[in-house]
Amino acid sequence: MAVKKFICIGCPKGCSLKVEHTEKTIHEISDYSCKIGLKYAQTEFTEPKRTITTTVKLKSGDLPFVPVKTKKPVNKEKIFEVMNVISGLEIESPVRVGDVVVSNIAGTGVDLVCTRNIKNVAVR
Repeated sequence: MAVKKFICIGCPKGCSLKVEHTEKTIHEISDYSCKIGLKYAQTEFTEPKRTITTTVKLKSGDLPFVPVKTKKPVNKEKIFEVMNVISGLEIESPVRVGDVVVSNIAGTGVDLVCTRNIKNVAVR
């Protein structure tokens, strides 16, 4: 039986978690202090996911870039594929919080959305 250690990022406590496993089968999760830690360890061991936050180029906006994020966490193995899609994007202003920039980005089933309102400077 092997042990894999994680540090939980679900809350400020930052518990050091241990997952005892045999290949992909979890036998025991220990050292968590809340349900968030338990869920984090299970997910991190079986299918680690992350929410991606970055910026996208913006045409004719108050700012040259708009902050964006994935609406839900995406599988860690898809992060570079998602970032490749994002790096090639340039969208038109104005944009509003929650606007979908790319639906189902990189085939993940997750949308990329704006997280800031930005006006179009060309329109007065």
